[in-house]
Amino acid sequence: MHGERILMGPGPSNPYPEVVAALTRPVLGHLDPEFLAVLEHTSSQLRTAFRTDNQLTFPLSGTGSAGMEAAMTNLVGPGDVVVVGVNGLFGERLCEMAGRLGAEVVRVEAPWGEPLDPQAVVSAHPSPTVIALVHAETSTGVRNDVAEVGAAKGDALFVVDTVTSLGGIEVAVDDWHVDLSYSGTQKCLGVPPGLSPITVSPLARERLVRRPTSWYLDLGLISAYVSGGSGRTYHHTAPISMIYALEAGLGVLLEEGLEASWARHRACGELLQDGLEALGLRLVPPAGHRLPQLTTVWVPELPRGMTEADVRAQLLSDYGIEIGAGVGPMAGRVWRIGCMGHTARRRNVELLLSALASILGHRRLGGSS
Repeated sequence: MHGERILMGPGPSNPYPEVVAALTRPVLGHLDPEFLAVLEHTSSQLRTAFRTDNQLTFPLSGTGSAGMEAAMTNLVGPGDVVVVGVNGLFGERLCEMAGRLGAEVVRVEAPWGEPLDPQAVVSAHPSPTVIALVHAETSTGVRNDVAEVGAAKGDALFVVDTVTSLGGIEVAVDDWHVDLSYSGTQKCLGVPPGLSPITVSPLARERLVRRPTSWYLDLGLISAYVSGGSGRTYHHTAPISMIYALEAGLGVLLEEGLEASWARHRACGELLQDGLEALGLRLVPPAGHRLPQLTTVWVPELPRGMTEADVRAQLLSDYGIEIGAGVGPMAGRVWRIGCMGHTARRRNVELLLSALASILGHRRLGGSS
């Protein structure tokens, strides 16, 4: 049953078949010229996906949280002012990381489930070192406005979390004046978790912390390996098979076309959200800020004796569909449903809606908040 599950939670999506095949390729050494060519090609693909010309663009060895920590560790030092937009779990995590580095953290908050006010973010401090924002907040299904913040960021370095957005909705690093962005492989790229695509602007490279607290995540050291050409310097053993997989996943994305992928995710998201509302369920984010690839819905009044966890368990056991629970203040109150990467298919959405209708008794239900 494990191999037949449809992963529609906020975590990993089902991998593309091409990715599964890539994982079986013979392993090369991490300094083998053939592998280094794969690494360089993958980095080039990532530039296209991020829509950037940044030379320092590569797959960081670690999941999306490693990308987040690399961003903070390499750009933030004691006493630096870091403005963070907080309207969910991953904005909170950015604050935690910056705080551990001794930064003065300026929080700009919105209630969970609502978007941030871009003007409030850019006016929160007159001269921050870093402004950090989550583009697609995985804990709530809300899209924050990155372009408006980037256009008014001034001299600050702009860090954007694109873990759940890259490949699923528009990301335009250069046009949006983003100085560092990190993502994850397991969402809209349709690759198992294990790498964090990251891109760093020339301005951010000029301002990298000289000796960051993490040796492993030191972008100055890593850059000599990933973009060193003939003067390449060994830093760490790259996860060969995962980079094969990412190259394959990006190949699928770019062959489909970024705009086509965004349109497919949008169509699946609209189908799901319309279907949930037809069942009488209420969506969490306001219209205009809903992610098509990650839908949050209030848990409705359930049949007597049934909990929200029972519904998720029955979806998994009877239909092989995994959806996610709420986290933080939304724990037990919302479901998080993913349509990402290879999983973003009409048939998956229709199966989920049919399964929910069956479990909930084919009746219109009033949501709770």
